[in-house]
Amino acid sequence: MPSEDKVQIAPANGKLGVLIPGIGAVTTTFIAGVEAVRRGMAVPVGSLTQLATLRLGKRTDNRTPKIKDFVPLASLDDLVFGGWDIYEDSAYEAALNAAVLDRAQIEQFKDSLSAIRPMKAVFDHDYVRRIDGPNVKQAATKMEKAEMLMEDIANFRKQSNASRLVMIWCASTEVFHRPAAVHQTLKDFECGLMKNDPEIAPSQIYAYAALKSGVPFANGAPNLTTDTPALLDLARDRNIPICGKDFKTGQTFMKTLLAPGLKMRMLGLNGWFSTNILGNRDGEVLEDPGSFKSKEESKLGALEHILQPQLYPELYGHFYHAVRINYYPPRGDAKEGWDNIDIFGWLGYPMQIKIDFLCRDSILAAPLVLDLVLFLDLAQRCGMRGIQEWLSFYFKSPMTAPGLYPEHDIFIQLMKLKNTLRWMRGEDLITHLGLEYYD
Repeated sequence: MPSEDKVQIAPANGKLGVLIPGIGAVTTTFIAGVEAVRRGMAVPVGSLTQLATLRLGKRTDNRTPKIKDFVPLASLDDLVFGGWDIYEDSAYEAALNAAVLDRAQIEQFKDSLSAIRPMKAVFDHDYVRRIDGPNVKQAATKMEKAEMLMEDIANFRKQSNASRLVMIWCASTEVFHRPAAVHQTLKDFECGLMKNDPEIAPSQIYAYAALKSGVPFANGAPNLTTDTPALLDLARDRNIPICGKDFKTGQTFMKTLLAPGLKMRMLGLNGWFSTNILGNRDGEVLEDPGSFKSKEESKLGALEHILQPQLYPELYGHFYHAVRINYYPPRGDAKEGWDNIDIFGWLGYPMQIKIDFLCRDSILAAPLVLDLVLFLDLAQRCGMRGIQEWLSFYFKSPMTAPGLYPEHDIFIQLMKLKNTLRWMRGEDLITHLGLEYYD
């Protein structure tokens, strides 16, 4: 029977503003896709919030509503868009430059995309070294830049008539860096903003501005961003949900599908070599070793946590894992990921698996952006705050409570996501024990 302890969920009344740092390939593909779906011109393939169902109660109950009919999500018709970029191109011009979608398809949404012009961005060449642009904020301190972002947020809220906002990072990967002294407390962080501390990255300025403005924040890149004590505390103190890091789209998506299968069957692993070629702006940024280090750390983490070599040393204690990313302009957004996997089975006999995934990075990312926007808004209306681990399904490096290892098995992640939705509506959680069918 359903639980009596229902979570109080505020209604999704009014418009939901979606604010995005980075009006590039992913963002324009996402916005154009939403336009196509709400005009009845396309099916939202890849989106759990729009297409997926979840089971309620016993299998014999035959209760499998769509997620969007089960929890009160914002309607696609209520989404309004804004954002920042270092380039001055409108979303229409940016979509043409990204060349993810066919030009004829982009032209269908020219008016809507042309109306979205990026606000001046907070940018630091020390954090993204391979690109530069003219549309950037100038100020004496990082605190002044944060205040300018807060003013942008307030102006967008007013001009768009949005009743609620969500911010999601779709900009470039920043160089790798670890938490420093300035990240330990909010007081340290705010002093660092005023003193232009070099350890504070642009993405952290955006996140700070969002949280101070009461806006949930999702991190679609492997940047450190909110994964620091100062910003984690700020999110909890302000009762604001956050999630990240790094959209799980192509190669790592494949790893989180396959690695759990190897582990379930207790098949051993000697090595997993992964390489990618891509030619979009992301590929250009990742040519820089600092930005690549951030992406490499994100990509390498999943196997270690899924396979748990400390528990299965005979199978996974010594596997070799390497990741390479190569910028290849002719490929554009149509990325290719190759994986060579050396496994072993009964009596130690070797076998191999080879994957060649010719994927479209932004096509895979766009529905993730949609789901995260809608689920983060739902989380805030449920009164949830801080890290939303139930959204780990969407990320390469899921954020967790300090000291807690992340769950990377995508099947467990999906179970956690759906059980969280059941919990929100006072339904029984699904354990898949199933003994009740045979009593």
